Amino acid sequence: MRPTTAVERAERAMATGGSPTLEFQAEVPYDAYVHTEVLHNLQQPLSDDPGEMSFLMITQVMELYFKLVTFELRNARAALRDDEVGAALAPLRRTALHLEGLNGSWRGLRWMTPADFNRFRDQLGEASGLQSSMYRHLEFLLGLKSVALLRPFRRQPKVHRELMRTFESSSVWDETIALLARRGHDVPLELLERDFSLEHEPHAAVEKAWVEVYRDDSPTNELRMLGEALSEVAEQFGDWRYQHVAAVRRSMGAKPGSGGSNGLAWLERSMARVVFPELWSARTHM
Repeated sequence: MRPTTAVERAERAMATGGSPTLEFQAEVPYDAYVHTEVLHNLQQPLSDDPGEMSFLMITQVMELYFKLVTFELRNARAALRDDEVGAALAPLRRTALHLEGLNGSWRGLRWMTPADFNRFRDQLGEASGLQSSMYRHLEFLLGLKSVALLRPFRRQPKVHRELMRTFESSSVWDETIALLARRGHDVPLELLERDFSLEHEPHAAVEKAWVEVYRDDSPTNELRMLGEALSEVAEQFGDWRYQHVAAVRRSMGAKPGSGGSNGLAWLERSMARVVFPELWSARTHM
């Protein structure tokens, strides 16, 4: 697919009188760029039930959103590490918008009752959304880390290796705390070693830092803008988790999950793990 310039595009529009190009020497350029043939051959339902196609395709759409969100979070993390707060804001704001789109995907499954799901559920075997490696990358980048969640991927060396790399590297929240320390706030860096799979009381030093950040409401306070961008990401991610619980409650109630968990109860417990915790608890002291 050959790149074109603005001049070439203008000349082509003038030559055709503004009509779209309908003849190409080879593959249609749109198909070549988007790989539509590949995308549209990825849906392979396991049953004859027409509802399974909705379930399968929306799940695939969600996987693509997971990848997009992790891409943005990695860029934001790199900018924060380089002390470039302004450069981190754009990917964080895009992350919130992508999460909004991801959350909208649940609307396409609101038709599913337990009877609808049961018509093809047995065909899924032990497959469960909880086994999504890309979703684990997303959680780890947000700071929600649990070594137990690496176990399902031990027999997939490449996937496990990549997940371990994300698990062992700093999260967006780690880099945010390190940034606050570099900007003069009294934040102990040993906080970067916290295990967010466990319950923790919010750390007073981090709360104090955010109280001080928000005290300056000038439009040039980039740390305050960072706090708001992170808040939007956390809220949209919280909406994702809530809507996941709602979808499971609607389609299967409290039945055990396909992947061996106790389903609804496991998801409800996972919602208690707060993303960017002190960013929220600090608001009590503002």
